[in-house]
Amino acid sequence: MLLLTLDACVETQAKRVYNETVNELLKEPHNKYFQQRLKTIGLFNGKADIPKLRAESEKHLLEGKEVVFIIWQEDGKSRWEINIG
Repeated sequence: MLLLTLDACVETQAKRVYNETVNELLKEPHNKYFQQRLKTIGLFNGKADIPKLRAESEKHLLEGKEVVFIIWQEDGKSRWEINIG
């Protein structure tokens, strides 16, 4: 899950989650949760149309709405949905 703010776009937050996950795996290299999380966020970072997602999410953030990206892996591909509240 990526909770976006005007100070941290989807790309920034995805990189943060990736780096946090790498750090956790350095502490616990056999942790299946972090292994899966790293693979999922890595697929998202590599396949998502970040400029398009940034533009879409920023318009909602500027309106004062909360924007959350839910990211998961399905059939070896990264999937996501945007929840706007």
